[in-house]
Amino acid sequence: MYISNHEELVGFCERARSERILAVDTEFLREKTFFPKLCLIQLATPVESAAIDPLAIDDLSCVAELLEDTSITKVLHACSQDLDAIDHALSCRVTPLFDTQLAAAFLGHRMQMGYGALVEAYTGVHLPKAASLTDWSRRPLDPEQLEYAEDDVRYLPGIYERMVNDLVARDRLGWVQPEMLAIANPPALDRDPLHAYARLKRMSSLTRRQLGIAREVCAWRERRAAERDIPRKWVLSDEVIVEVCKLAPGDERRLRRVRGTEQLSGTDARAIVEAVARGRACPDDELPKAERHTRPSAELECVVDLMYALVRRVSETSGVAVQLIATRDDLYAFATNRSMSRVSSGWRRELVGTQLDRLLAGDLGLTVKDGHIEVL
Repeated sequence: MYISNHEELVGFCERARSERILAVDTEFLREKTFFPKLCLIQLATPVESAAIDPLAIDDLSCVAELLEDTSITKVLHACSQDLDAIDHALSCRVTPLFDTQLAAAFLGHRMQMGYGALVEAYTGVHLPKAASLTDWSRRPLDPEQLEYAEDDVRYLPGIYERMVNDLVARDRLGWVQPEMLAIANPPALDRDPLHAYARLKRMSSLTRRQLGIAREVCAWRERRAAERDIPRKWVLSDEVIVEVCKLAPGDERRLRRVRGTEQLSGTDARAIVEAVARGRACPDDELPKAERHTRPSAELECVVDLMYALVRRVSETSGVAVQLIATRDDLYAFATNRSMSRVSSGWRRELVGTQLDRLLAGDLGLTVKDGHIEVL
């Protein structure tokens, strides 16, 4: 059903409260804004589904209460962007949640499995993609668009039930739950403007002092983009910021020597110069640490290659996606400083960490048999 008035919305939310599963998806736009513009909320219980129009309904508090109801498991697919859109529009945390894309990686499917592939694998239904590039802010929405939108949630309750049963049968539900909690509770640093520099492209080319400048300039850009609700790159691109950090201009005239700053207003240019000054004045012991990925020796590369072969073998036999188990960086950390590696704790240690310990100790080996790697 399409819900565009408050009375119908309240009725749906009251019915949904009696269920223990709620599928959730959103449609939003972000190409021209800093914040996601929420255009549609799709919800589904095992018995009904709805497309809720947030552009037509002013009061969405009952939806927020439903999403925060801890007695109902919220089921989403590849949920990070949806959570961001919901958090901005409704100021609520979706909890508890279950991400079917993440769960699929524990159940023999590839990492980052698409929703269409998931539905086809579990239900045999092939979903059309005709409305994938719809401008969801335009009204009215036609029946084809609404059908497409509700397809994004109508199958999730049934898929969730099958996934949970499969995870329990394989004794893996305890592995999945901590990963779901990590998605639902991202680090606070992710939202701190002073941590925005960590997402800067080409930051590895900067010294610690230049990183100190980048921290201040990126924080200014983050706040300015949010204030104007425009994409970060429309304020100042990453490439320009890197060049500004290297030049470290002390005045507006010198700042203007960097290509890409000509569109800045005088006010913005002065603010950047002030941000540069703060970075230049930062005490040495308070500067960001430059994360340099030192190239491992040839011998260590060979060791990591062998470790990765073991991880791939474990992935094949367990059905857990190899990228979910460990990256090469995880294995490098395990070989050099195990306390810094995810493989040293939790389900990853249970699945492969102890075998890696034995491999590095020389108590376990690998061989090739009939074209496949076997553990000795």
